[in-house]
Amino acid sequence: MIEELRSRAWALGKGLAPELLTLGEEEAARKALAALAQADLLAFTVPERDGGASAKGLCDPATVSVRALAALRDELAYHSGLLDVMFVMQGLGSHAVALGGKDELKERVLPAVARGEEIAAFALTEPGAGSNLADVETRAVRAGDHWVLDGRKTFISNCALASFYTLLARTSGSPGERAGLSMFFVPDDVWGLDVEPFEVMAPHPIGDVILEECEIPSAFLLGEEGQGLELALATLARFRTSVAAAANGLARRALAESIAHLSSRKQFGKPLAANQALRFDLAEMDARLRAGQLLVEEAARLVDEAPAQGERRGPAALAVARAKLVATENAGWICDRAVQHFGGLGVKRGSVVERLFREVRALRIYEGTSEIQKSIIAQELLG
Repeated sequence: MIEELRSRAWALGKGLAPELLTLGEEEAARKALAALAQADLLAFTVPERDGGASAKGLCDPATVSVRALAALRDELAYHSGLLDVMFVMQGLGSHAVALGGKDELKERVLPAVARGEEIAAFALTEPGAGSNLADVETRAVRAGDHWVLDGRKTFISNCALASFYTLLARTSGSPGERAGLSMFFVPDDVWGLDVEPFEVMAPHPIGDVILEECEIPSAFLLGEEGQGLELALATLARFRTSVAAAANGLARRALAESIAHLSSRKQFGKPLAANQALRFDLAEMDARLRAGQLLVEEAARLVDEAPAQGERRGPAALAVARAKLVATENAGWICDRAVQHFGGLGVKRGSVVERLFREVRALRIYEGTSEIQKSIIAQELLG
């Protein structure tokens, strides 16, 4: 099954990626999402139980397979960072609904997410709350049979495209307290919600989400009141390994570009690949990439096989943190070496390695920085 998924993602990426580079940001994002839906790949971001694809024994039908996610992101990222982002955001943005949504909400939203008819976004980060979600300040106050939300979220992928946001807000307590956080389903067309897009190094739809007296029905609370942090962390734990897989895809493309360039480019009468220092570079790039791939394979298997919530502690949590740390750090190094191999062409806007260099950088930050992964590893080692 995994190899079949890789083949489908490879074919889609190879055929579509060049066209995406010629389009504007929003048009490219919508085109990517439509193509992913048509190829029936978005269905792997939604549990089989809720209208998603069958993972054929890889995981419980109530969740999504990390092995399937990792295989798809690896191949999509090899061709296009935007294809990869549009794919994974459907899962990141909807998984809290699968975990804690009322049955009616799940039945209405999740099959549409799997078909690409609803566009999902995950709204956790705030100007003052990044790695530490306990610092979330956005407020949700109960008002009869509604909740009223006020606050500001930032670095929200799919901002301005999303049909809905799964959003973390404070229902009690003060910023800095881990208790008192709840998760909500917030439709994009609700009164009091506004967005402010901005640009980042690797173009994709992203920006701020502003909530001012934003009123949503009480049924849009996900899980129980005060369970929001648990839902957020469970979502991150399920999808974090796939970040490492995407990093491997970018690194694999960078290595392929370096091999082709060093083999064909001549300096001083011979191919650059004849230079021992550059040959050693390729050897280390290959070894670092393989280390990341093996760690992703281990982490994805352990998370798929872990009991409910087991991915957040013990062997699975340790394996995921290792994979995220090593794969993303190594991918950054590999893409940097590829730029160096191309010389001046490597920093020319529009070259493949220049694009890879920009796209890979964010992976060491989002869904848990490298420093956070080191903290998790140390905590697991020290008990």
